[in-house]
Amino acid sequence: MTTASHKPASPAALPTGDHRTAGHGVPPALNTLAAVFWRIGVLSFGGPAAQIALLHRVVLEENSWVSEEEYARALSFCMLLPGPEAMQLATWIGWRLQGVRGGLIAGGLFVLPGAVLITALAALYTGFGTIPLIPVLFTGIQAAVIAIVAGALIRLAQRALTSREARIIALMSFAGLFFLSLPFPLILMVAAGWGALQSLRRPATGLPERVAPPALAGATLRRGAVSLLIWLGLWLAPLAVLLLTGPQRLAEIGVFFSKLAALAFGGAYALLAWMSQEMVDQRGWLTTGQMIDGLALAESTPGPLILVTVFAGWIAAFQDGGTLMAMGGALVALWMTFLPSFLFIFTASPFIERLLAIPLLAGAMARITPAVVGVIANLSLWFAFHVLFAAHRAFSAGPLQMMLPEAGTLKPLSLMIALASGFALYRLRLAMPLVLVLAAGLALLAHFA
Repeated sequence: MTTASHKPASPAALPTGDHRTAGHGVPPALNTLAAVFWRIGVLSFGGPAAQIALLHRVVLEENSWVSEEEYARALSFCMLLPGPEAMQLATWIGWRLQGVRGGLIAGGLFVLPGAVLITALAALYTGFGTIPLIPVLFTGIQAAVIAIVAGALIRLAQRALTSREARIIALMSFAGLFFLSLPFPLILMVAAGWGALQSLRRPATGLPERVAPPALAGATLRRGAVSLLIWLGLWLAPLAVLLLTGPQRLAEIGVFFSKLAALAFGGAYALLAWMSQEMVDQRGWLTTGQMIDGLALAESTPGPLILVTVFAGWIAAFQDGGTLMAMGGALVALWMTFLPSFLFIFTASPFIERLLAIPLLAGAMARITPAVVGVIANLSLWFAFHVLFAAHRAFSAGPLQMMLPEAGTLKPLSLMIALASGFALYRLRLAMPLVLVLAAGLALLAHFA
């Protein structure tokens, strides 16, 4: 992989109001940025926790393109937005390095490999009904991802939880999610509220806060308004065309997924219940089994888990008009689901530093960062449970609401691959792509054996 030079950039070399980071290396050329984010898009298995870890490893540890502090603040910001936070974080990194072009490249390539693959798998699914070898192949990949996530979570916690208060916030966030099944937007809102109250009393210590830099000269309200109108138009103009002239089924798919994108707080798992209720129970576009199969494919392929919407769009349109209509349904679902992320990032990112100059908001964001560690820890444990165990049960006792694995359904092969992958990554220092290939090959070999 070709990486950018690490020669320090002179602050004078960056024009006033430049969105790029001085002092963290020369921003990469667009072709280098594209090559790196193509690699990230191909390797981004395992859902948001693994994808955030992968971004951290490639962008910070391998290339030092942004600082740890900037990464943590951007991640906290993306966690508050509707939509796929990992894709939005990738878009922000690209924007920070090379403006809107960089954001389009980074965010687009983060999604494109998975979108192409899941569309192809949806076509095979409607053509043949099942794809038996795919789950076997990705069993090994998912087990290897557990090791990647665990290592990244440990590193993130070491950097972000540097005070007693931060550790308490992270622990309470994890407990609220794992033991009480509270919605994670509520967790982040409580952390932000606590931070805002604390900022009125005293500045935080040991948390990832700093004095905000001068406001960015180019981030004017007029530019923000123009950006908002442009991206809002790009998002909704195709929907207007479909409503006026397009096939009714594609127009209905567009309306549904535009609503879903605007209210997509909580990630793919939180949205699955809503999607199932409306697409299965109310509209009859999919069966429950097809929805589960779609989520399984999204979990087994690279890219955001919310790519399950592409599968759902394909199936919903296929039953109304065959393969050509299905392709349109997948494209409409993809556009309506992911374009709002570009809208949010390109419109709001230039104002982040300016907003963080306000002590109240700076205190709120400082406490969101350790809360995000708790959120990622919960996601990581949830993912590990579902990869390592075949069955789970709900446990309820008063306010406690948990999903626990059935101990007797442990998958020895998945556990062995996860442990071996951790050893290969962090002891032998093998490259991540090689570890993923070896893990998939081991699962395939075990299947045929």
